[in-house]
Formats: sequence, structure tokens, C-alpha cells
Amino acid sequence: MGAQIIDGKAFAGVVREKVAGHVSRLKQVHGVTPGLAVVLVGEDPASQVYVRSKGKQTVETGMNSYEHRLDASTGEGELLDLIAQLNADPAVHGILVQLPLPAHLDEDLVINAIAPEKDVDGFHISNVGLLATGQKAMVPCTPLGCLMMLRDHHGNLSGMNAVVVGRSNIVGKPMAQLLLRDSCTVTIAHSRTKEIEEVTRRADIVVAAVGRPEMVTGDWIRPGATVIDVGINRIDAPEKGQGKTRLVGDCHFESCAEVAGAITPVPGGVGPMTIACLLANTVTACCRMHGLSEPEGLTA
Repeated sequence: MGAQIIDGKAFAGVVREKVAGHVSRLKQVHGVTPGLAVVLVGEDPASQVYVRSKGKQTVETGMNSYEHRLDASTGEGELLDLIAQLNADPAVHGILVQLPLPAHLDEDLVINAIAPEKDVDGFHISNVGLLATGQKAMVPCTPLGCLMMLRDHHGNLSGMNAVVVGRSNIVGKPMAQLLLRDSCTVTIAHSRTKEIEEVTRRADIVVAAVGRPEMVTGDWIRPGATVIDVGINRIDAPEKGQGKTRLVGDCHFESCAEVAGAITPVPGGVGPMTIACLLANTVTACCRMHGLSEPEGLTA
């Protein structure tokens, strides 16, 4: 294996330290404490673990954490009323509604009910439009984390050839927009892309965010390219025993690592950066709401 491993867990720790430093200054100099409100509807086990982790890290960086746990049967009106209350609460600077929502709730309606300036997930249609037109926006956390790691590894991304595999609204499309803003030449590849292996082989940067386990293999990668694997997939692991599973990315790690110049692992790559960037977005939102300078190194 020749590739340098991009340690997302360690990098996320650096981001959290920066967040904590900004939070401390906001408290001491301006008397402001950033606050993040997380809303969880239902009892999805993975979402519960994720929400607990968000709350813990929010408090550890010195911010206020507000958790709202609602029954799976909660009606749309009740959820929208809660969001309206959080929109109006000056102590809340960031609002995140944990997805997925129960089937009877309209996710688009709920997301777009969040005040755009408090939309720290970056999913509100206003933030999507602002990002697409190169204006100041709240940027989705996972693409922001990928961009931070790429900038840290390469420095200037200008002129690099980047391929994003996947066209989701959450990762693929905003990732492409961020890379364009950093003056990359960007291609979005997807399930209908012809000769997709040839497309990715021309890339200096490959961001895999397609949601298919180990789809991207080493023969898709140009020697020396940087591979950012956003995928988190659980597959059977009979070698660990009956019924056991393991986590893999959208890239076949071993074969890609033989060819790439640098690669993120799964787990321990992009995943830890997502929550770290959620915290960063909350601080950014707080600064913008109070007319203060935005934190350096924590925005796109």
C-alpha cells in the first residue's frame, strides 16, 4: 500500500480545537455563547447514536446544546411549530433536524421551515441556491469536511481535475460546487455515466459519494491521485463470525490505496469531519447573526 492515509479523525480533532477557541473568544469578548438545537423524531438507533455524539461534542467545545426528542407519531404541525419556536429563539444559532424522518413527514417541507441563517446542515433551498451562485451560504457539513481535508493536503486546488462520483443533493452536487469555487475542473459521474472508469482515471481528485459498497476499485484511479471516500456501508463479514458485519466505503480501500497518492479510510476518514463541520457551521452562524468576523479556517 503506497497511499498516504488522510486521518479524518485526527483532522476533526484539530477542527474541534479551533471551534473551541472561537467559542471561548465569543464568550469572553462578546458575551455570546453559540447554541445548537438538534431535533430527533422517532427512535432510529443509528440516529440516536449520532444525536448523542453531536450533543456531547457540542458541549465539549463550550457551546450550548438543546436536544428535542419527539415520538415517531409526531404530526407535521407539531414539528413545524417546534421549528418556528427555535427560529425565534435568540439563544439558538443552529438548527438541525435529524434525517431520515418518519415516512408521514415531508422532509423538504420541514427542512425549508428552518430559518436559512440557522440551517447548519446547509440543506435549505436558499442555501443551496446561494452556494450554486457563489454567494455566502451555509455549506453542507460533509462536503465542507471533504474540502477542508483536500485544502490541507494539497494547499491550492486551482486547476486540478476533480471527479465527484455521485449526484446527491446532500454530498455530490454541493461537493462539485465547492470544488468549482476553488477553481477545479469538475466532472460529476453517476450510475448512467458511460465508461465511468475512464472518467475517474483522468482525475487528480476523486470524491466517491455514490452509496454503493466498494464500487470504485484501484483500476479506476490514476496513479498518485487523491481519493476521498464519503461512503459508509455495512456489509456481511463472515470471517468475523456468523451474522457479523463490517463498515466499508464506496471505494475498495486496498486496491485504491495501492495506486492513489492519498486516501481517506472508512471508518476514520470523512465521517468524523461531518460532526466537526456541524460545530464549525454553528459558530459561523452565530458570528453572522451578531455581525462578527467569521472564524478563519472553518468556512468554505
